[in-house]
Amino acid sequence: MWGVHRADAGSAGLHLDRRRFIATLGGAAASVLLGAPRPSVAATSPLESRLVRLVKQQRVQGLIRADEQTSWSIYDFTSARKLVSINEAVPRQAASMIKPFIAQAFFYTMQEQGSRLRYTPSVRETMERMIRNSSNPATTELMQLISHYNGNHGPKDVEYVLKRHAPGVFQQTSIVEYVPANGRTYRNLASAHDYSRYLWALWHDRMPYAHEVRRIMGLPNHNRITRGVNNIPSTVRVYHKSGSTAMLCGEMGIIEAHDRLGRPRPYTFIGIIQKSQRTNYYTTWITNRSNTLRAVSGLVYDYMRDQHQLA
Repeated sequence: MWGVHRADAGSAGLHLDRRRFIATLGGAAASVLLGAPRPSVAATSPLESRLVRLVKQQRVQGLIRADEQTSWSIYDFTSARKLVSINEAVPRQAASMIKPFIAQAFFYTMQEQGSRLRYTPSVRETMERMIRNSSNPATTELMQLISHYNGNHGPKDVEYVLKRHAPGVFQQTSIVEYVPANGRTYRNLASAHDYSRYLWALWHDRMPYAHEVRRIMGLPNHNRITRGVNNIPSTVRVYHKSGSTAMLCGEMGIIEAHDRLGRPRPYTFIGIIQKSQRTNYYTTWITNRSNTLRAVSGLVYDYMRDQHQLA
């Protein structure tokens, strides 16, 4: 079998080490994660104010249209603070950003099945194609494998596995369809907050085989968080998944930057732009929205560089 997950990320997922989890995650985020009433939210951060101004400028320039909605989420692991939370709990089309969730559902299922289901080299290759190459046939293959071991009810089995093990993480996640070969998937949903909670758990090894999912998400490929963003050095590592359809342009990932002393200063970046109906000019539309994500990512990196004296 490939890799071994940490003992504290066992079959109970996020339910283990609950006190430490709450303390580390922080008041507002932890209460939402565990289903408790959310306390009052702190004042808007300087970064959120700057991001709002940038998005407004993009709208004025026509780079984000009136029929397009956005969600944004930035979490700083060093300060353990949520710096940006805009439309974070709104379910949006997931597109290919759902694929790391599918990988996680496989590892939960494997954990339950013991020797009946193994992470073979073949499964590993399929998972890498699903995430690194965004292969839709590979995605459907894994979803069907998960369903086979969970009642053969179809795509909903993937959602069922996730919510059975970590209901506080995948709160707005809805998985109801396979990903067709042409990529036209519009019905699977997740919120920016779902991605944020998942990435937090992934970084802190609170999911089974978290290190393996991070490894695959970190394999070099095209991304809109660091690639084409002039102010982000090529030495910065990103663990991510993109999502692209004729109605959605999104990115979710962890950016691992380092300060001048070489210490890691990771943070999450989640940006989603969703259109109310399919564009007739896909290439132009997705290019412009991808550049919007890059502009916001550059803004976030500049802020983090000032806060943490990034190299």
